[in-house]
Amino acid sequence: MQNHYHSRMKVLTVASFFASFLVFPLSSFAGALVPLPPNPDIPSGNLQTPLKISLGKQLFFDPNLSANGRISCASCHVPSKGFADPRSVSIGVGGKHGNRNAPSALNAAYFSRQFWDGRAGSLEEQGIGPLTNPVEMANPSNRSVVRRLEKETRYRASFQRVFGGPVSIDRIAKAIAAYERTLVTPGSAYDQFLMGNKSALTSQEQRGFALFKGKGRCVLCHNGALLSDQGYHNLGVSGAKDVGRYAISHDPIDKGRFRTPGLRNVALTSPYMHDGSVKTLMGVVEFYNQGGGRNAYPKDALLIPLHLTKSEERDLVAFLNALTGETKREMSMK
Repeated sequence: MQNHYHSRMKVLTVASFFASFLVFPLSSFAGALVPLPPNPDIPSGNLQTPLKISLGKQLFFDPNLSANGRISCASCHVPSKGFADPRSVSIGVGGKHGNRNAPSALNAAYFSRQFWDGRAGSLEEQGIGPLTNPVEMANPSNRSVVRRLEKETRYRASFQRVFGGPVSIDRIAKAIAAYERTLVTPGSAYDQFLMGNKSALTSQEQRGFALFKGKGRCVLCHNGALLSDQGYHNLGVSGAKDVGRYAISHDPIDKGRFRTPGLRNVALTSPYMHDGSVKTLMGVVEFYNQGGGRNAYPKDALLIPLHLTKSEERDLVAFLNALTGETKREMSMK
């Protein structure tokens, strides 16, 4: 009887999920609170194949992409830490410190733009950006990366097999992006709750969800399937005078603004904020509860003191912990 019940619930939740696509088309996912789509969009110029994904994974974990052969993509997107960086700021070749915390690669494929400041318009563009960044992989040029990989028989053979041609920076980008498009985490307790399984969230998590949508005002920016409006805001995070989105847009209004991070798997990806200055989810909730912080730039008007009680703060943290989705085996890797 119990097995029959769970089978029936699975059918109902799956049916509810696909019904949500009828109510909320993909174009409206920016605002509605809806489950994560089962797969991200795949660009026609970089279709997924098992061999391409395998090559991309090999490249993602290969420190030979860096100038000193010690820094891989996975050095800052650590699988066991939700494909994010557990350090406050990321550290590259020669121990150089950046000024930002690397965001999680999980579900990055669903974002329309990449990086905290949105400077990359695709995963392909994002994947090669760190290669020549002097405080990340520090290669003198993209060509130097290509030449290094060309020296390896395994890569010459793999690129020929996957792309029908030699190693190139464009093909490196496509392979890494193909792998990153597999790093999706559907099936969280939150998703199950949205699909009709009202027992998927505990009573405390449901109270937290109500706060998330109401008194906590979180949903104003953390909405859509990613729980991100994909916009840019200044929360008043203190510290270095990082101009954020302004460096890309050159619009003075964007000074100190950073992209709203998605909240999926947020329990796995501490520390928080663009500079890794907040260490715990409770710290994040307390930060918002006081109305954000103060820095050199005008703070977003949406941030106001929330007057949450300590009990309400705990309920909100409990809900945030329910946003962890199904994870892949490689997340157990160090």
